[in-house]
Amino acid sequence: MDFGPEEFAAAADVSRETLDRLVAFASELERWNAKINLISPKTLPELWQRHILDSAQVFAYRKPQDRNWVDLGAGGGFPGLVVAILAKEYAPEMRVTLIESDLRKSAFLSSVARTLDLPVTVISQRIEAAPPQGADVVSARALAALDVLLPLAARHLAPGGRALLLKGASYQDELAKLGGAWSFDLAAHPSKSGSDGVILEIGALTHA
Repeated sequence: MDFGPEEFAAAADVSRETLDRLVAFASELERWNAKINLISPKTLPELWQRHILDSAQVFAYRKPQDRNWVDLGAGGGFPGLVVAILAKEYAPEMRVTLIESDLRKSAFLSSVARTLDLPVTVISQRIEAAPPQGADVVSARALAALDVLLPLAARHLAPGGRALLLKGASYQDELAKLGGAWSFDLAAHPSKSGSDGVILEIGALTHA
């Protein structure tokens, strides 16, 4: 079955105004993707389900008090730009910071943020070099294994903050490889966009 904007709108329950912004974002991504590799061209036909819906679902785990959302390795804007588009209407008090070291990808992120007037700051630095952000929420998608990702998340989280990490079927192996290096609270939420995907919600993250 084809899964496009209207199917996404039904699955995610968003307004026409927010859907229009997401359509504009998708159009820009396809245009830029012809020049720089934002996502694999093979996945473009699945853009709305595999990338946009997958990213949008993390926004449901925000809390009313969250004001500072930081997306690590933002790449083509997943999930960070999608979160920012949703936040513009549904959490207007929230700011989204996108950390992306690739200058071409950062230029894309900045261009979309300006065009759609999104509550976004783009930091064009490596995650481990960027100033600690004191985030209420840190997100990441398809960035690194947990043993690499957790130190990066910890660097940018505020005390009491949470990480929302989109992971595939191998996440349990990644958890096992951590050993006792980290202490955290964990909830694994099933993904709406794929049968083997999860959103790992990690709180109280400390190095053991």
